[in-house]
Formats: sequence, C-alpha cells, structure tokens
Amino acid sequence: MSAHWIAVASAEHVRRGREASFMQVNHGKAAPLRRIKPGDGIVYYSPTTILREKDHLQAFTAIGTVREGEPYQGDMGAGFTPFRRDVAWAKAKEAPIKPLLEQLDFTKGKSNWGYQLRLGLFEITAHDFSLIAKAMGAETTKAA
Repeated sequence: MSAHWIAVASAEHVRRGREASFMQVNHGKAAPLRRIKPGDGIVYYSPTTILREKDHLQAFTAIGTVREGEPYQGDMGAGFTPFRRDVAWAKAKEAPIKPLLEQLDFTKGKSNWGYQLRLGLFEITAHDFSLIAKAMGAETTKAA
C-alpha cells in the first residue's frame, strides 16, 4: 500500500529539486527519506519563497510520485552532500494552504495548524493528498 507525504522546504529549494527531479528533506538528512517508498505520493509545502525570509508564501509548491531507488547523496558544492530521492514531479500550479485549512484532515479545526509542518516530513491521508492535488490542478499524480 502506498503512502502520502508532505515535505516542507522553501519554494526556492523545491524549484531546484523539481528541475532536477529529486527531493530533499530536513537539511539533507537520510533517515526521513528512508520512511518514503517508491510509489508514494509527495507534496511540498513552502512556508516562504526563500529560506529565512518572512514573505508568508504558505503554499503547496510541488506534487509527484517517488521513483524506484533508494536515498542517495547528491553534491551541492562546498562539501554539502545531502541525501535525496528521485521523484516524478507532476505538472501543477502552486496552491495556497489557507483556503484548504478546514478541509484537510491534518489541519481541520486546529488553530495551531502549522505546528505539524515544523516536522519537515509527515504522512497524510489519501483524502488530503487528493484535495491538494485538485487545488494544484495536478495533471498526473499518483492515484489516491
């Protein structure tokens, strides 16, 4: 059975990963990526456009399906070799989270809805994945 996940990163970092068909989480740590399996659905939430900026983007910025293979290290330069997983990203537009807050299982009825996002990676329901995919107008996503 496939799972569905939300990963958290700035939109700028997500765009880099989309362009090269990979994902990274928690500043390149391997352990969280080992929880994800090929065929799992992944959605990126970006609190900001650029890391450490305060622009309050608060949007879903990428959606796709984890490809076959294990986590591996990529070279970002300057000795930084974060762990990654390959992802088949869907064609989709960014979608703000606020209109979905009372519909998503992980945020519904929670005034502190952003707390769980601080984890950097967490599992979501198939319902939430489908709702986000629809909001993003995703053309090709994993079946919920």
